[in-house]
Amino acid sequence: MSPEERLGHLLSQRGWRIAVAETTSGGLICHRLVAVPGSSKYFERGIVAYSRASKLDLPGVPADLLDRFGSVSPEVSVALAEGVRRLGGAEVGIAETGIAGPIRGRSPKPVGACHLALSAPSGTRSEERLFHGERVDIQRQIAQRAIEMTVEYLEGL
Repeated sequence: MSPEERLGHLLSQRGWRIAVAETTSGGLICHRLVAVPGSSKYFERGIVAYSRASKLDLPGVPADLLDRFGSVSPEVSVALAEGVRRLGGAEVGIAETGIAGPIRGRSPKPVGACHLALSAPSGTRSEERLFHGERVDIQRQIAQRAIEMTVEYLEGL
């Protein structure tokens, strides 16, 4: 069973729904989740909040968080996860924000830096990762870890 199939099974067992906010992975997490037959039972919505304006607008990330901590930060990943969960009325919200390269833009963080967050009834948690490889490799690793992190959480309940 693939990680996304396992995630779907765990969500379905609980009757829970999931909402996703992506930046760096550009929709890859959502693509993997909805590729599973029957995902309409548990997949609520997905948002690609790539620009600053979209982070402020769709999941409602406070501007002061972006100003103080930058887009690639645990604070923003948590706000994205909590925001998309609230917006979707879902039991689980997951989010990621990072730098896939090949250049890092204005951020002092290295290419491959990523913050992932999961918001659920028991609270919100985040983790920092540094992925390696070309842009597409980093995006795939981010999507994989976001799904694995959610499976780990649900299996631990």
